[in-house]
Amino acid sequence: MFTYYIAYPILYLLSLLPLSVLYLISDLLRWITFGIIGYRKKIILINLKNSFPKKSEEEILKIAQAFYKNFCDLIVEVLKSVSISEKQLRNRCSIDQESLELMDHYAAKGQSVILAMAHQGNWEWAVNALTIMLNKHKVFGIYRPLHNKGFDKIVVDLRMKFQLKLITDNEVPGVMMKNKRDHILSATVFLTDQSPSGKNMYWTTFLNQDTPVFLGIERFSRKLNYPVVFFSVNKLRRGYYSMHLESLIDNPSSLIEEGAITELHTRAIEKSVAAQPETWLWTHRRWKRKRA
Repeated sequence: MFTYYIAYPILYLLSLLPLSVLYLISDLLRWITFGIIGYRKKIILINLKNSFPKKSEEEILKIAQAFYKNFCDLIVEVLKSVSISEKQLRNRCSIDQESLELMDHYAAKGQSVILAMAHQGNWEWAVNALTIMLNKHKVFGIYRPLHNKGFDKIVVDLRMKFQLKLITDNEVPGVMMKNKRDHILSATVFLTDQSPSGKNMYWTTFLNQDTPVFLGIERFSRKLNYPVVFFSVNKLRRGYYSMHLESLIDNPSSLIEEGAITELHTRAIEKSVAAQPETWLWTHRRWKRKRA
């Protein structure tokens, strides 16, 4: 915890800087990471080329440059989260009336939902903003604890600042079952574009590549018969995002074929990434696994 007591005050003071100043820091970071260090540049370019084989070298490089800008903006925006107010968050993350009405529809029927989400836009701000804006559903976020307890507490504090309920990946089954037994209206967020571990995976084609996808949404939605809703985040301009909720399936238990639900949210993410590729997280080794 020594790390927490040293790092948190420094992060808090830095977060008090206006976003206009933080974005100057972001510009400097972009120049360093892209122009000098070339942070994961090879991985990013390979991922982009394989995902968009019809795009030219010039188009790929343009997306990569835009990605670095967005990535560095994300870093300073997460830093700003330390001191950001509810009013500021509402101002920077908007949601359309149709999405709110969809959640009210489920609430009126007493239905909890599963939210399928990608690492796109500023997902950290978006999940907290949704927590503020939903009146009837309690939002639960799934996370994997960090090894360093000090940094882990910092991350937890940031994510729970606006009443988001955090649960570890190991706690998911127990918490979701308890919420159902206790008739708690929940909206559980699954970030579904990460590489799954172990054997709990489904193979499909995603962005023109063989890709393993975590089966958590499929299994929990079938078991609990919770509607699956795609939660997308679109970057409007620097520091401003729009959120949208779209129903993918209302009655998961009616889909017999295994993989059907996974295909639904995978295709939704694929469409979202294709529409705004620079805002997706291209730095990770998403395709390091190969189909047997």
